[in-house]
This record gives sequence, C-alpha cells and structure tokens, in this order.
Amino acid sequence: MRNIFSVMAVLLPAVSAFCDHGTTLFPRASGDAVKVANFGFDGIRGPLNWHGLNKTANSKCAKGKEQSPIDISTSSNKTVKGSSLRFNIDSYPDGAELLNLGSTLEVIANGSISLDNKTFKLAQFHFHTPSEHHLDGEYYPAEMHCVFQAEDKTVSVVGFFIELDEDNDEVIDGVFERVDEVATPGTAGHTGALDFSGLSKHLCKSDVYQYRGSLTTPPCSEGIRWNVVRKPITIDMLTFKKIKSIMKFNARYVQNTPGQINLLENAAENLK
Repeated sequence: MRNIFSVMAVLLPAVSAFCDHGTTLFPRASGDAVKVANFGFDGIRGPLNWHGLNKTANSKCAKGKEQSPIDISTSSNKTVKGSSLRFNIDSYPDGAELLNLGSTLEVIANGSISLDNKTFKLAQFHFHTPSEHHLDGEYYPAEMHCVFQAEDKTVSVVGFFIELDEDNDEVIDGVFERVDEVATPGTAGHTGALDFSGLSKHLCKSDVYQYRGSLTTPPCSEGIRWNVVRKPITIDMLTFKKIKSIMKFNARYVQNTPGQINLLENAAENLK
C-alpha cells in the first residue's frame, strides 16, 4: 500500500492483506508500478504452500479455522435479504482504472455497504475464475468480490456468482470492455463506462448468504464478514474466454466448515 497508516496490532493481518492482495484504499499514484502478487494458484506458489511462502504472515492459510471460500448450504446457512446491505457504488461514466495484479483483475472504485448499522467503504472489486464459493456443491464459471473496509479496519466482502449467458451484465460489459489493455501482469488500463445501478437492483432482489470467514488469498486473514449473493450475474462466452485467458485459474479450493480444523493441518496430522 502506498499510503502508510497505523492500526492496532490485532488488526494488522487484515489490513496487510490489502497490500499483499494488491488492494489499495487510496488511488494509485500516476506512473506507479502495479504490484504483482507474490503467490499463485498452482504448484509451489499455490494454496497448498501459501503458508510456506511466509510462515509468519501466512500462518492462517494453513492453521486458521475460519477460512474461505466454503461450500454454502442453502438449507442451513444464514440468509438475509439483499436490500438489507444498502449496497451502493459510484458510477464512472468515463471508466475507472483496471489493474492486472497477476493474481486477479482489479478495479479501484468508491462505494459503501451497511451491516448492523456500521458503514463499510469500498476499497476495490476483483474477479476469480472459476468461482471460489460453491453453492450446494455447485460452482460457477466466475465470481466477483467487492471488498469493503470500515473505519475500525474490519473487512466485509460481497461476492457475486457469475454464470454464462448470451449477454453480459451491464457492469461486466463495462469492466471488461478494454480488457485487452491489461493482458500482461503488472499492467494498468481502463474500463469502459461503469453504472452500478443495475447491480444494486439485482442485489436487492436476491437472497444473501452470510458467514464469518477469511480472505481467500494470502495472508488469509480471518474475521471477514462474507455476503455471498445467491442470484448470479451474467457474462457471455466471448468475454469469459478473454478474462479466463488473462487470469487463468485463480480460485482457492473450498475450505472446511467454519470452526473446524484447517484442511491442511488435518492432512499434516494424518501423515504423521
């Protein structure tokens, strides 16, 4: 992160995740290099060894008991109405900055949600192919994560499943209108015009699954308030193929039920 600020030590892991994941709470200074992630999604840099990349910072990736993503059960998971989030993101008629972080494609934007009378400000939104969360065992072609942070540095994420259709959702159309500009990791480009009013209406008409989990990338900080929207938005095949060819596979495997032993820790114990 290019702007330095201090927070309580107990909150540092969550805040440092904004740096490690490439998230910024402030506009990127013109001319600054785009920071490429130091982790990946396969081989020695993948999720099975995120802990090994930095055993201090990434310890939660292998030992945390509230890790994300999860397989959401529609019959038992906590569900709320989407309208309760008071989701709002600013429009960008001239487009916004689009970054290729190597680990994802990310857009810096302004917006907010409200949870339990607490306001969370939007830091950025980014994408995964395929979806990270599953719904009753089913995954989707992609997933969009809108990352918000409150004044006390707590983090909340709104996740949208993305399914294939003949047409793009309006936001998807705008975000990836010029995606060819960022085909290489470490590059910055711009989206087309962005209007989130349709996405807000979409959310208001959908149920939302809530749970306490983690960031899905290193350092896998916990205490994240997840809100996963049941009703998917859409992407056409041509656009999907474009973003898939740029981001490649960038989804962490499904984790254990929140509160239960970390799958990696469980595997290590069974190897003894």
